[in-house]
Amino acid sequence: MRLNAFIAKRKAWGALLGGIGLACAAPAALAGPTIQFGEQGSLTFTYALQAWAQNVDYSANNQVSQTDFFLRRNRLAFSGQFNDYIGFYAQLEGGGNPGADNKVYFRDSYLTFDYTDELRFIIGEFKNTFSRENLEACLEPLTMDRSESLAYTPFGGTRDKGVAMWGNLLDAKLQYRLMVAQGRDDGNKASDNPRLTARMHYSFFDTEYNYGYLGTYLGTAKVLTVGAAYDQQSYVVYANYPMRHDPQDYKAWTVDAFFEYPAASGVYTVSGAYFEYDTNNVSNKMPDANFPVSGDLKGHYVKAGYMFPDKVGFGRLQFFARNEKSDYGIKTGIAEYHDRTWNSIGANYYLDGQKLKLTFEIADISFDTPHPVTPKLGDYKQATLGLQFIF
Repeated sequence: MRLNAFIAKRKAWGALLGGIGLACAAPAALAGPTIQFGEQGSLTFTYALQAWAQNVDYSANNQVSQTDFFLRRNRLAFSGQFNDYIGFYAQLEGGGNPGADNKVYFRDSYLTFDYTDELRFIIGEFKNTFSRENLEACLEPLTMDRSESLAYTPFGGTRDKGVAMWGNLLDAKLQYRLMVAQGRDDGNKASDNPRLTARMHYSFFDTEYNYGYLGTYLGTAKVLTVGAAYDQQSYVVYANYPMRHDPQDYKAWTVDAFFEYPAASGVYTVSGAYFEYDTNNVSNKMPDANFPVSGDLKGHYVKAGYMFPDKVGFGRLQFFARNEKSDYGIKTGIAEYHDRTWNSIGANYYLDGQKLKLTFEIADISFDTPHPVTPKLGDYKQATLGLQFIF
């Protein structure tokens, strides 16, 4: 959808697009049934399921392999408009990673206030605005899933409670975001300060004007977007927790780029990002037991994809690859057991766009120094088959 069409429909769809974009960055085409209430009110229901079968091969470190069948995501979302300017979004989650108890809880719950395209507000619990990959659609990724650590901030995770101001400038080529949120919220932090986040991006070709992004546009847009973000929370951890001494700030930054080009020979996609999370090397001092392993993480990822221009059998076929390097800086003696490299290849088979697709990925995870007894910190291979359905 071009910018002029977006502006023309802002009053009817602004909060709906914003709400869906915040949760999974899905376009309105993926929304389910809608009920109208008067001239301005509406309520839309969307159901999404990602069912995975996954085998993890630990034979490289002489450990027993593991096979799991689980619901990676199992979500029911309610989104809509209260009036021309106020929207709402709530999403129930009943899925998770292997071993999760699948309890049902609200993953997102917030209000949107859209005064103009240049000035918008979000209040509640929603996607934190730091990394592009965290903001990319969980239901419209390029690869099987996001990074396991890099994309998620150590003290905000994937979502946080707070308020964000954002908007589009220069005909939506430039987007800004400012967020004030809870951040670390437990009794171990050194002081009760808010988490502050700022992000900007610039789109050179087709604009990315929603709060959320897509991992691939399936050839419907020509995109080149570069972005950067900064994240900060003061006195978030004690370097010497037993003595409640030496409080340290948390700060982080990232830069990212996304490129997708539809051509007669197919659709080409390339994206990447670099991250630094910093708490002044607290990992190797005496922090509290709840201090996250990603508190001093550095790393990057690069993703690439190619989709054939025509159908292959019943649907569209897209191949992808991912390289990711994570340096946690956590030392056990002189060994750094957490540092690893992730390489994977796979394919998406779109039977009905993102509404119905199959994904298969093979990943090779290697550690700089494999742990002698902990399987998840030793080299392993992982094969995942996923089915996605959206209504």
